[in-house]
Amino acid sequence: MNEVIKLSVASRIEFLVSAEPLTHSNADGSTSNLAGDVSVGAQGILLPGEGTRPTIAMSYLHRVHDGQAPDIDFGTPTNSLILLASADVKGFHYDANALFNEVASGGVRRAQFGQTLSISHPFGGRFVIAGEIWHFTQPFLRSNAVGNLWAVSYVPRRTMVLDIGFDHGLTHTSTQWEAFAGFTYLLPHRLW
Repeated sequence: MNEVIKLSVASRIEFLVSAEPLTHSNADGSTSNLAGDVSVGAQGILLPGEGTRPTIAMSYLHRVHDGQAPDIDFGTPTNSLILLASADVKGFHYDANALFNEVASGGVRRAQFGQTLSISHPFGGRFVIAGEIWHFTQPFLRSNAVGNLWAVSYVPRRTMVLDIGFDHGLTHTSTQWEAFAGFTYLLPHRLW
């Protein structure tokens, strides 16, 4: 289970908490249920965009709790700086991200780089279909994790989105299959 809580404190800045309260894994015949990592940070809009002109934002996350759960194929960064760009072009929405991570293993710290590109398109009124291609370097394995993700979202009302999808790794060091389901809920009123 992943949980991300975002609190917007101004129109161009929000604070983030990302947590894994429970993880279930099955690798090499061993199954485990453990608590995962907790990271905190902030995201801000650097250049607001509209229509085909992209919005450019930057995000920073720092891991404040190192959970006992195993990491997925690209690991869990100690520090992560993300450059984000998003816009709408001819009925399609895209998000392009460049990630600059610090990963650690046994006291050794290394730089990790990642890129993602996702494209989504609404259909049938309340549904959205999305596809993503992603890449992360794996500095401790001297390899690369590459995969693609496909998801369908349903929007029952303006403040809620329900998602379901899967991710498939394309390299031998990538997690081969992951399935997910989740929801996004926007509080309908300001807190202050």
